Amino acid sequence: MAIYLTSLLSILNQIGVKGSKMLVALYAIELGASPLAIGALVSTYAIFPLLLAVYAGRVTDRRGVRMPMMLGSLGMTAGLALPAAFPGLPALFASCALIGTASLFFHVSVHNLVGSLGEGQERTRNFGTFSLAASLSGLLGPLLVGFAIDRSGHLPTYLLLAAIACIPGLVLAFHAGFVPPTARASREDQRGGLKVLLGSPSLRRTFITSGLIITGIDLFNFYMPIYGRSIGLSASVIGTVLGMQAAAAFAVRLWMPRMARRFGERSVLTGSLVVAGVTYFAFPTVANPILLGTISFVLGLGLGCGQPLSIVLTYNDAPKGRAGEALGLRLTVNKFTQIVVPIAFGSLGTATGIFPVFWANAVLLLVGGYLSSERRR
Repeated sequence: MAIYLTSLLSILNQIGVKGSKMLVALYAIELGASPLAIGALVSTYAIFPLLLAVYAGRVTDRRGVRMPMMLGSLGMTAGLALPAAFPGLPALFASCALIGTASLFFHVSVHNLVGSLGEGQERTRNFGTFSLAASLSGLLGPLLVGFAIDRSGHLPTYLLLAAIACIPGLVLAFHAGFVPPTARASREDQRGGLKVLLGSPSLRRTFITSGLIITGIDLFNFYMPIYGRSIGLSASVIGTVLGMQAAAAFAVRLWMPRMARRFGERSVLTGSLVVAGVTYFAFPTVANPILLGTISFVLGLGLGCGQPLSIVLTYNDAPKGRAGEALGLRLTVNKFTQIVVPIAFGSLGTATGIFPVFWANAVLLLVGGYLSSERRR
């Protein structure tokens, strides 16, 4: 039962995160922001998490997960309310920074919690169940934001997301009995520095491929709205196209534990990167909404397994008692790519248009598939 309650809270939290990423892009366009400025907004989500991810992991290992999850939820609520209180581009940057930081503590804590709820194949199943919640939030967030913008506008939509994001914090404040004590690691297991984690070849490869997967997901969530606006799509249609990716991720994650048992986690991860990379090449050549939704669905099939498998591999390969720290280091790599890549791609998009952004990311994903390949070893 604990895994289902945890997944439900994660759905509500991630609706706020994923919905905000579509919302900030469309609101920034409304304010007249350039692709470079939007790339800077994307990067702002990751600035403080880049510095704090390992610390957040250590906190969850040593202090437990309830308080970081609760504060992360309430902090995200404040970040989502900022643009409504102070409309304008400066508030968007502050909002992205606060949402990114708050979601970091919730993110690391909830992954550590899920990993502690089972061993071996049970852990893979739990992460598979949890990943279904993530894909469901990826479907609901953009759809909710798209229709809310068309009906009420950008600023009321921020308030709607803030109301949803505060629910996990309230639940954890008043009803946290489902959080087991095993989610806290013992103090005597906390030994060694980052060198021990970075010294593991399997962890290093997982960190790199995880960063590329996150980059693929985030760039699609940010640049699809820009591309959609450039070809005249409404916010609700853009939200539907984005939601197709999440729907595919939900579908493929139903089969993820079975595929992992048959082919191995790392082989499935390699295949998902290759499928996503090939699909990225096709995306900006299509303008028909139905075809865009179809391509988005195929992209979701590719990226859908990547993120949960990278989490499983990180948890499994981490030294005993340091899973939260390893997950935090994984997020540090993710955030580094989330800072550097959007700014670089935003500059590319400003100079050459949106097409090279998709194609360059396709190349990165294919490189990630090569790095993750078992045969390369």
